Amino acid sequence: MVDTLGVAVVGFGWMGRVHTQAYARVLHHYPRLGLRPELVAVAEEVPGRAEEAAAQYGFASAARDWRAVAADPRVRAVSITAPNFLHREIGVAMAEAGKHIWIEKPVGLTVADARAVADAVAEAGVQGTVGFNYRNAPAVETARELITSGELGRITHARIRLFSDYAAHPEGALTWRYERERGGSGVLGDLASHGADLARYLLGDLASLTADTAVFVPERARPTGATAGHSRAAGGELGPVENEDYVNCLLRFASGARGVLEACRVSVGEQNNYGFEVHGTKGAVFWDFRRMNELGVSRGDRYQDQPVSTVYVGPGDGEFGAFQPGAANAMGYDDLKVVEAHRFLRSIAEGTPHGATLADAVHSAVVLDAMARSAESGTWVDVTAV
Repeated sequence: MVDTLGVAVVGFGWMGRVHTQAYARVLHHYPRLGLRPELVAVAEEVPGRAEEAAAQYGFASAARDWRAVAADPRVRAVSITAPNFLHREIGVAMAEAGKHIWIEKPVGLTVADARAVADAVAEAGVQGTVGFNYRNAPAVETARELITSGELGRITHARIRLFSDYAAHPEGALTWRYERERGGSGVLGDLASHGADLARYLLGDLASLTADTAVFVPERARPTGATAGHSRAAGGELGPVENEDYVNCLLRFASGARGVLEACRVSVGEQNNYGFEVHGTKGAVFWDFRRMNELGVSRGDRYQDQPVSTVYVGPGDGEFGAFQPGAANAMGYDDLKVVEAHRFLRSIAEGTPHGATLADAVHSAVVLDAMARSAESGTWVDVTAV
């Protein structure tokens, strides 16, 4: 018998929609899950948006205040897709109310925020999943297997990149994302948090780092009304961009490997150019999110002039078989969130964490904090204390 699980979504911008759609699809891809998510409640402070979500997706109730969700006994699990500055308050409150949480990264503005949510989840005995979706790509999971199996030899160095143009337009609105008080860091929390997670997921713990940051679009126009996504605000009053547009970082791993992590939100000509190259003493592996279902793989015993082959992931690689019947049939971004939803719900059903956890969020937050401190001091910073 399939148990029905009442779920809610708090914050209904683009990511709230992605979570909702993942709940709606999850049993199509994982029919043996054993839990059936039921859309019980949605909360969004923008007037009318929660009601629109309820009408479109079938939530049983809609509210402006997320506290109504925390008090709702029908709700057993909550997606937290609200702005960063609300993550800690909402995450802690939902855990204390006995609700499992699926929360988007970076889980607050600081290391203390991420730890507070992680501690609340642990103390309440509920499950907590974090939205590090790029690690869910079957090609990324396959790359990790190549690395950990030793097929590439001893890993020597890696490069992780996350370049986007979503903030490149000078008329982009001065939303909460660009404010220290509500957004915290800029591209660190938005994109480099994924890079920090991928670095540790693929190559293990970091030992130290040194970083540099920059703001390339120093002023933006304040929006005059509610915004969603990356809206424009031409002609509005200008205000300062308070957090970084760009970061580059040198990494030293506990294994002795070296790395480079670079992220930018104002890269003209780059649309979701996310990926990595990992090199070992016997081979290498390459991944580009824009060709999500492919890997470039070099392995063998030639060392010099060793060729690189394109490998298409297929059934048997990660969660690919839940979506497509054969290699080279494409999966997309939203599918990665369905994988995430499945792992969240499976964690609840089995009482054992699956996928990215709050502990992973704390590790990422420690790395981001070290990047910020290094950029300010111009020195190498230790990142072993988690």
